[in-house]
Amino acid sequence: MAAKTFDMIVIGAGPGGYVAAIRGAQLGLKVAIVEREHLGGICLNWGCIPTKALLRSSEVFHLMHRAKEFGLSADGIGYDLNAVVDRSRGVAKQLSGGIGHLMKKNKITVFMGEATLPSKGKVSVKTDKGTEELASKAIVVATGARARELPGLEADGDLVWTYKHALTPKRMPKKLLVIGSGAIGIEFASFYNTLGADTTVVEVMDRVLPVEDAEISAFAKKQFQKQGMTIREKTMVKQLDRGNGKVVAHIEANGKVEKQEFDTVISAVGIVGNVENLGLEGLGVKIDRTHVVTDEYCRTGVDGLFAIGDIAGAPWLAHKASHEGVMVAELIAGQPPHPIKPNSIAGCTYCHPQVASVGLTEAKAKEAGYDVKVGRFPFIGNGKAIALGEPEGMVKTVFDAKTGELLGAHMVGAEVTEMIQGYVIGRQLETTEEDLMHTVFPHPTLSEMMHESVLDAYGRALHF
Repeated sequence: MAAKTFDMIVIGAGPGGYVAAIRGAQLGLKVAIVEREHLGGICLNWGCIPTKALLRSSEVFHLMHRAKEFGLSADGIGYDLNAVVDRSRGVAKQLSGGIGHLMKKNKITVFMGEATLPSKGKVSVKTDKGTEELASKAIVVATGARARELPGLEADGDLVWTYKHALTPKRMPKKLLVIGSGAIGIEFASFYNTLGADTTVVEVMDRVLPVEDAEISAFAKKQFQKQGMTIREKTMVKQLDRGNGKVVAHIEANGKVEKQEFDTVISAVGIVGNVENLGLEGLGVKIDRTHVVTDEYCRTGVDGLFAIGDIAGAPWLAHKASHEGVMVAELIAGQPPHPIKPNSIAGCTYCHPQVASVGLTEAKAKEAGYDVKVGRFPFIGNGKAIALGEPEGMVKTVFDAKTGELLGAHMVGAEVTEMIQGYVIGRQLETTEEDLMHTVFPHPTLSEMMHESVLDAYGRALHF
């Protein structure tokens, strides 16, 4: 049987893979995409999108409890967990179906099945109907990542959950332990805590949201504690004893181990790349700690083989994967590519309050040898924030004192995940403090705090 030949084959239809396929098709390439589970990958089906739908429900629930503050009355406030989950699944399904439509529209051939790379330029796909043999000079591996499982803390779907179980819970946790306070852990902690679970978060590092600026982490922690969460830093869960409807966690801090009982545990201790069973090693691909080693153009060192998104390492973000997908498709089509600067990719966490950042933290900027100017502006000094009833938050900007370059921006508070993009564009256009100071921000908006934070770095804040 002759192999079906394509200009480009993409393995994995998540936000990296399907975007790479679309861009390739736009550039006139004959493209195939292979997906073993769902079009849209983890992001659309089990990650970014359905979690935001859940968090929106908990946010509305939280606001309903505050009705009186806004001169409104709402009685008998409650929720139906199944209906909350059904809405989230519906949102995911709608978007996943949309990807199928995009594949058809762009004349991309979709193969649903498991892919392997038997030899250079060849892809073998095991489908329900048998095996399809495909060939291409350009193959893009976009197989993503999955939840890391620590020995003894493995998920069972009953008492110990991964993000997948947490997205489709069979019951509402009463006493919840969340292991890990990165974006995934803290978002689920926020969701279940808001709906009434007694929530404890354990973090092995010295602070929650450890990749964020220390000041932002500290501010967020205070808010989480105000909402009733227990936050344990520099702490480890050593083992879980599973019993009938309960888990006893052995929690170690300062060399002492104590036992605590929970009815549910969510493990969110990072991710591992889906590098197994593809045949990558046989082709000579370098793999370092479950991630494919690539250059700035996502090339693996094996001719015509690229790796993008989570499988190619940090930052593990959908928008990074999509951008890499576009870059690789353009490279394959013979266009000049634009490599991604990891420092220009924003991170967003949709807990309550939201957290968003781009570039260097204050500590990292100092470590890198910069003389810095730092500005801050609190939500309490902003008219729109007060009108919204969201006075808790801050915007922080870090500049190079010598050149005025915006080195980093860090925010915590309402809607900061939407605001961060202003600073991202600023960094992309290599803006200085002067450009930002001379920009007219509309009033009344939360974005004015971005302006004020810049002004504050230079001792010129107007409203605080």
